[in-house]
Order: sequence, then C-alpha cells, then structure tokens
Amino acid sequence: MEGESGRGGAVGGVSGKALAGDAALAVVVGALVVLAAASGTGGATPLDYGLIAAASLVLAAYRRAPRLVLALATVLDAGYVVHAGPGPLAALPVLAAAHTASRAGHRGLAAGAGAVFLTVYGVSGRPLESCLLLAGWFLCAVVTGLADKNWQAYLRQTEQRALEAERTREEAALRRAGEERLRIARELHDSLTHSISIVKLQAGVAVHLARKRGEEVPPALLAIQEAGGEAMRELRATLDVLRTEEEPAGDPAALVERARSAGIVVDLTVTGRERPLPGGLERATYRIVQEALTNVARHAGPTPVAVQLHYGDRELEIRVEDDGSADPASPPTPGTGLTGMRERVAALGGELRAGPRPGGGFSVTAQLPYQTRAVSAT
Repeated sequence: MEGESGRGGAVGGVSGKALAGDAALAVVVGALVVLAAASGTGGATPLDYGLIAAASLVLAAYRRAPRLVLALATVLDAGYVVHAGPGPLAALPVLAAAHTASRAGHRGLAAGAGAVFLTVYGVSGRPLESCLLLAGWFLCAVVTGLADKNWQAYLRQTEQRALEAERTREEAALRRAGEERLRIARELHDSLTHSISIVKLQAGVAVHLARKRGEEVPPALLAIQEAGGEAMRELRATLDVLRTEEEPAGDPAALVERARSAGIVVDLTVTGRERPLPGGLERATYRIVQEALTNVARHAGPTPVAVQLHYGDRELEIRVEDDGSADPASPPTPGTGLTGMRERVAALGGELRAGPRPGGGFSVTAQLPYQTRAVSAT
C-alpha cells in the first residue's frame, strides 16, 4: 500500500512500536464487530466476516494513508451493512477511520464518509433511533479527532517555545560571558600595562646608561628587560584571548631560550617523528612547558632542567624535570598552575603526572593524544 502524507498528523515513516499499536487497534475493532455479528439474530455469512475483517484491518495503515483507509473502511463496511443489515456496532471501523482522518486534518472527508455510511445504513432499513445514535457517534469521532489534532499542535508549539526559551537563555549567557571577558580585558589593560611598561622602561634606561658609561650590564638587568618585554607580549596575547576567545600558540623552544637568558640551565630534547600539531594540542604544549619552567624559576632555584618532547605514534609526551629541592616525603600543594595544567590535559583526553622525583627534584609528565576526545581548553 502506497503511503500518503496527511496535512496535519499522518507521516510516511512510522516506528515499529507505533505500527504494532495500529495493528492492535485494527484487531480489537475487528474482534468487537465479529462478536457482534456472531451474536446477532441474522446469521452472518463468510462474506460478512470477510467484509468485517477487511474493513477493520485497513485501519492498521491509518497513519500513512488516512484518506485511503477512510475510503476503504467506508466502502467495505457499507457493503457489510447492505448485505447483512447489522446493528449500530457494525459502524466501528468507519468511526475509527473518521476519527483518525479528522485528527490528520481531513475533517471534511471524515464528515462526508460518515454521511455516506449513515445514508447507506438508513436506506438498508435500519430504525431511525439507530441512525440518530450513529450520527451522534460520527459527530463525536470528527470532533474528538479535531481536538486531538489541535492538542498535538499545542504540544508541538509548547515544545518549540521551550526550545526557543532555552536557546535565548544560552545566547544571553554567552552575551553576558562576552561582556565579562571584555570588562576583565579592560581592567587588565588599565592595571597591568602601565606597571609592566614602567618596569620595562626603567630596565631599558638602566641598560642604556650602563652601556653609555662603558660599564658591563648585569645579566639580571638584561633578564629583567627581556622578562618585561615578554610580559608585555603575554599580556597582549591574554587580552586577545579575552576579546576573541582564541588562545595563541607558541614555540616551546622559544620558552627554553627565554629561560636560559634568565640564568636557568635548560636542555631541550626532541625525539620521534616531529609533526604539525592541532591548534588545541599546540597551545596546550606551549602552556604546559611554560608553566613548568615558571615553577622551576619560582621554586627550584638555579638548578638544571630537562625538557623532553617525544612524538610517539599516537600521542605526544611532554616531560619537564629538574634537580631542585622538592622532597617526595612532603609533596607540594597544587596551586593554580598545576590545576590549570591538569584541566588542559583532561580537556584533550590526556594524562598528567606531576610531583617530586624519588631522587629529589620535581617532574611534570603530560601525555596528549593526537586525536583529542574532547574540546580543547582555551
């Protein structure tokens, strides 16, 4: 049977559960009409039972072809009425078809089919009381079908309004988050840019005067000048992140060179087949190495540091180890830096191990898969 789509509710593709329910409805309606025919006084013939079965079983396809089901049920049931002259219960297949057609938006066809069946029923010599009873049943079938259609439309509108409200809340939350980022960016710019610029300017002036007098520039002063310039670049990058939501990446080798210029002995080793990294993984690599070297400068003092990048087949391993004074017996309390590293690694679906080494010193090891299982943290 070729399916047709009703204007209001019938669909061409129906789930197996819905089809099973439709078939059960057809069987129940057919069983009721068959029982009524078997208990009647006229004595139903095999032809009558065949017409009843056919008129009832077509109801199983009412979702896909409500108009065709209505026409077939009306013709077959009318034939049964003309041939056997049964009671009002024989109209059940047409009543069910009229209700489903009205629910699908074909209330005019449903009313017309009811009128045709009532005409055939009255012409076949049925009592006026039975005709009036069936007229009331058909009116109820059409009205309840229309009410069901309107209820389903109301439910769909309610669901759509709920989805729209959820989308509006999400947009409002994103807008507020964007406004907050811009506010933070302005505060950082106003509060830090001036101070860092003064430090960088003072260091530059001191270096210039020392060179002008022919004196040797202290390495610490050069490191302050370099750190001031780098701090300004980092601040600008941070402000760009707050304004654009995209964090810039960097080269770990540049971090190593910067640490060396600050007096830290750093050895960088790259093994495996080096390859381009996705943006999120490249940013995480840069930030992990940066935070690890920052922690060395803050807590480990002037101690050798080994930075290792190993490009494996499926993941990148980052290892930063120092020979400082960290003691395995008293591990440090994780601060903002270590917490941030863990969040970055977890966002990429990797693993992070950070803690004192058995022989002294501190070790940070991150294993980051090339194919991330989650959205990278920015």
